[in-house]
Amino acid sequence: MKTENIVYVNNLRFSYPQKNDVLKDVSFKIKRGEHIGLIGPNGSGKTTLFLLLCGILKPQAGNIMVNSKPIVHAKFNPQVSYLFQSPDDQLFSASVFDDVAFGPLNMGLCAAEVKIRVEKAIFNVGLSHLAKRAPHHLSGGEKRMAAIATLLAMMPEVILFDEPTSNLDSLNRRNVINLIQKIESTLIIASHDLEFLLETCSKVMLLNQGTIVRTGPIKKIMADQSLMHTHHLEKPHSLIPHKHRLLK
Repeated sequence: MKTENIVYVNNLRFSYPQKNDVLKDVSFKIKRGEHIGLIGPNGSGKTTLFLLLCGILKPQAGNIMVNSKPIVHAKFNPQVSYLFQSPDDQLFSASVFDDVAFGPLNMGLCAAEVKIRVEKAIFNVGLSHLAKRAPHHLSGGEKRMAAIATLLAMMPEVILFDEPTSNLDSLNRRNVINLIQKIESTLIIASHDLEFLLETCSKVMLLNQGTIVRTGPIKKIMADQSLMHTHHLEKPHSLIPHKHRLLK
């Protein structure tokens, strides 16, 4: 039987050499299917938290459970997929199809199942016509969609998005919003694009100086100007009341 909470993080602590307490005693739970925004100033530990959640880094203390299974350091953890800030760090094969197939193949799936998953993922991101193209010949927006397809093909329980709208124009940004709104997996999205998070997430976690400062409904937290200012963030423009001026 599947539990309501899918992500459990308990007393997580991590430090880099010569830099103490990048994360300290971080604990939280996330319900299955939730879309959670992760906000905080530069250097607050957002990317480090993601690298721990997917097993790339090993915590000094604490534990991470996803769907009642521990995340093991330096091991392929297909239940959690991570979208890097730059798609060039994620795309390395001769074609979009091969890149999207890489994860399912490493999951030990049969060729027929891999093909079904790859074709579905590429279709869902709107790149079916580019399946045979080399990733380095794609535009920036197309690369972002191809990178997302590599995650969708593994059908993970949890997807981590690290600044998914960075370096995208307004049209491609909207395409990413539309796609994320349709994803049924549990999502954690780290972004400085607060308006983007308002459109894609229902809750938010505020991370600063290595700790979770506040968790709750996204509009309630982001509308708290004092809280946002204290943690070097701006209240989103759409949450600021504006008086309409009549043209004479």
